[in-house]
Amino acid sequence: MKIYVDADACPVKDIIIKEGTNLGIPVVLVTSFSHFSTEIQPSGVEIIYVDTGTDAADYRIMKLAKKGDIIVTQDYGLASLGLPKGCIVLHHKGFAYTNENIDQLLQTRYLSAKARKSGKRTKGPKPFTEEDRGKFKKLFIQTLKEATS
Repeated sequence: MKIYVDADACPVKDIIIKEGTNLGIPVVLVTSFSHFSTEIQPSGVEIIYVDTGTDAADYRIMKLAKKGDIIVTQDYGLASLGLPKGCIVLHHKGFAYTNENIDQLLQTRYLSAKARKSGKRTKGPKPFTEEDRGKFKKLFIQTLKEATS
């Protein structure tokens, strides 16, 4: 099992790295070259840099991920590709993508994009909060326990 992180804008990388490496689970951060860093990562953490093109990180994650791996992303499209592959897919706001909720999430995204194209203003995502951070940490730890037992 590995943990793949759509890392460009992921606000919970520290939680993922700490909890994953504590259990000896490899963590793979997939990010664009525009987020290049010389920061040394702990043992068990790999950074893969991809082009800055749209969905480049998503395509790389899907190429690498296997059944039973964990993917952390806020991208509904990536989540919709990971689920049928047998991956566990989590959002950084503390919920799991499932076969039961992904269609509704994609439909909402589609309708918002359609409204924006017609000139309407739509609300963006709510700001990330400490409550969201706590929800993610709790879900992530529980997910790791279930996946490793």
